[in-house]
Amino acid sequence: MADNSFSDGVPSDPLEAAKDASATEKLTDQVMQNPQVLAALQERLDSVSHTPSSYIETLPKAVRRRVNALKQLQVRCAHIEARFYEEVHDLERKYAALYQPLFDKRREFVTGDVEPTDAESEWHSDNEEDKLAGDMKNKVVIAEKEAAAAEEPTPKGIPEFWFTIFRNVDMLSELVQEYDEPILKHLQDIKVKFSDPGQPMSFVLEFHFEPNDYFTNSVLTKTYKMKSEPDKADPFSFEGPEIVDCDGCTIDWKKGKNVTVKTIKKKQKHKGRGTVRTITKQVPNDSFFNFFSPLKASGGESLDEDSEFTLASDFEIGHFFRERIVPRAVLYFTGEAVEDDDNFEEGEEGEEEELEGDEEGEEEEGASVNPKKEPSQHSECKQQ
Repeated sequence: MADNSFSDGVPSDPLEAAKDASATEKLTDQVMQNPQVLAALQERLDSVSHTPSSYIETLPKAVRRRVNALKQLQVRCAHIEARFYEEVHDLERKYAALYQPLFDKRREFVTGDVEPTDAESEWHSDNEEDKLAGDMKNKVVIAEKEAAAAEEPTPKGIPEFWFTIFRNVDMLSELVQEYDEPILKHLQDIKVKFSDPGQPMSFVLEFHFEPNDYFTNSVLTKTYKMKSEPDKADPFSFEGPEIVDCDGCTIDWKKGKNVTVKTIKKKQKHKGRGTVRTITKQVPNDSFFNFFSPLKASGGESLDEDSEFTLASDFEIGHFFRERIVPRAVLYFTGEAVEDDDNFEEGEEGEEEELEGDEEGEEEEGASVNPKKEPSQHSECKQQ
């Protein structure tokens, strides 16, 4: 008796084979007539045929060989760029020495050690309306000011200069707790020191404090270590120097004044006797001064996602102190620099929204065709 079963996936009966072929053809025709299926297939083909990697793979072997030679040249360019940034660091060090006398005078004015002369204090507003309004206001209250001058003591320097900057800058104010504020009011200066010639690239933030009731250090330091060298595993990712690690310092807190820890009471029950006792223990506490006890990036252990975010935020804050806060301190005190930063950010967001709108417009237009479509002095704090 003849066996009409399948053998190796092929029907033994020619009639059945013809019927299967006809059914498959009809199914294919139905699928290919579906516009959504066609659109998805075309999109798939387009993405495959136009990706750079797929294009490179289609090049002749001799051409791919020359492209590899260009990549070697690009790696050499990255190493030259790294040396360029090392020289930029040397240039920063040179100009930091030129800025420092001005920053030293700034500190003298802030602390009240030196009173600026009339010529040094003169400042004219570019806005004439503001000037006229200021003149009118001065005329109205001049008598009150003269009377008050005889009664009110003149404050020394510029009170709470750096503390006001902390309050004005969101990135810093978010770190400051209420119990940090009395300490920061003793902050007199922040300096940036660059690594010496021939030493690994780094910079140090120095926070100078007047004598206070909280710690004995006169200077707290934070050192940021940098690298200007292409990654061996991914040399094409090099975009200039990057902060790779940081070191804080030990704060010599006076008894009972350490705001980075808090004491809690906890009850413990003895398993055998059932007796209860109360113990006290210290646990970490949120504080700006944790800034001087940073996570280590080079500890040899892989960091979790939260730790990586904390470390990246730390690097960002250090860079912001160096590039913005210290060089332009008075403008962050008055709020002018904060407004400039806000306007810049708003401008960027506006551009992004405009671009997104354009993209949406393009998608809607295409829908009709395709339905899927960055050596202190005195008693500095000890490096950790």
